[in-house]
Amino acid sequence: MVSPDTTSAPAPARPANVAELFARQQARAEALRREAVDSRAARLRKLSAWITDNRAAIQQALYADFRKPAAETDVTEIWSSQTELKHTLRHLKEWAAPRKVGTPLALVGTRGWVQTEPKGVCLIIAPWNYPFYLAVDPLISALAAGNCVIIKPSEMTPTVAALLSRMCQELFDPAEVTVVEGDKAVATELLALPFDHIFFTGSPQVGKVVMRAAAEHLTSVTLELGGKSPAVVDDTADLRDAAEKIVWGKGINAGQTCVAPDYVLVHERVCDELVEEIRQVIGRFYAPGGEPVAASASFARIVNDYHFQRLESLLADAQQSGATVAVGGITDAAQRFLEPTVLLNAPLESRVMQEEIFGPLLPIRTFRNLMEATDEVNSRPRPLALYVFSQSAENQRYLLQNIPAGGACVNETILHLGHPDLPFGGFGNSGLGRAHGHAGFLAFSNEKSVLRQRVGRTALKPIYPPYTPQVKKMVNWLVKWM
Repeated sequence: MVSPDTTSAPAPARPANVAELFARQQARAEALRREAVDSRAARLRKLSAWITDNRAAIQQALYADFRKPAAETDVTEIWSSQTELKHTLRHLKEWAAPRKVGTPLALVGTRGWVQTEPKGVCLIIAPWNYPFYLAVDPLISALAAGNCVIIKPSEMTPTVAALLSRMCQELFDPAEVTVVEGDKAVATELLALPFDHIFFTGSPQVGKVVMRAAAEHLTSVTLELGGKSPAVVDDTADLRDAAEKIVWGKGINAGQTCVAPDYVLVHERVCDELVEEIRQVIGRFYAPGGEPVAASASFARIVNDYHFQRLESLLADAQQSGATVAVGGITDAAQRFLEPTVLLNAPLESRVMQEEIFGPLLPIRTFRNLMEATDEVNSRPRPLALYVFSQSAENQRYLLQNIPAGGACVNETILHLGHPDLPFGGFGNSGLGRAHGHAGFLAFSNEKSVLRQRVGRTALKPIYPPYTPQVKKMVNWLVKWM
């Protein structure tokens, strides 16, 4: 979901003994397992109230870490968290209630149901790009399921990390929820502990490290990763509408979004028109008075110098490989500003077409038919998201059916991430497991299957050993008819 956490920032102070914190939570987890659902709901309501009361502090923290506009913070960090909270509170009793299942004829006389129970002590490793929401969203699911939680925020957004630490100190007993700040060494120390579930959001490279560490304890994992999510625009699409939605999806958070459109494949007949529409949309969004985009208060900055230099390098490599800058291209290292930039005809072997961009660079390539477009997308690892822009139902069906992806939008970008009833997650290289809503609740729960039989009775007693001819006859009948 994000590029590797490489930064030149000084490491935060080392936290308290993490093994001791973990042991305290293990002891507390048994009590939480027996708590009523109302107690879980009370924690969630306290969290919701804190977010409401600290809206300005959240905005200020995101601005301090990478000049995120307050309106973007409201939508992508605060509103999205509150939406998840409201949805979870509305459905929690239903999700936590035992779920009855039917009884097959061969097991007549029994009753069966599935009841959820907390996994225990969970680790949430949050990324830097949406550092508040992507810590709070899995926390909501973990608390709803009745778990204890340790949150490890990214050291690349230290202001938000400190805010999360304050939030948990004010709301929770550290034996239930706590924040451990620190760098890679602290994350490694945490990963050595036998957590009951790990929820990681980050890059595929680091996701593999997390999964290897989890395997040592057979710990279950949810991995929210990333990849090159394509937008496919056919020759029936409403190009103005497509341009607005692609620019919004790519421009929000300066492109530092796991589900941002990473590149565009457009039918060759409408490429020039789409590029012109994108040029105009960028002007309307970020330079409505004709001022430079760098002066816009509506466009965020790159999180740190490392990632700014990485993006500059991608841009330079694309141009050296033969790509042309059709829109944008202006950079300013002093403020880590990179203008929304459209690149035409970047070769497949260029780095911008091989690596996840995670910034406001948008390569656009053309195709002649849908098969050509699907072949290009499918030549890469499975994307986290697929965006289809078409007014043809047949073309929509073809692309959705023939391009595997973690999730998809038709004539839209990003919004599937904000739908609490749509499970969110990746596929293959882009992730493992699902989050949000009921899917998130289940990720942090053990679904215990229960069968209850009447004492002294079972429909299968007639086929208990010894396996006499009569028993074998009954087994044959069972296999054939039941």
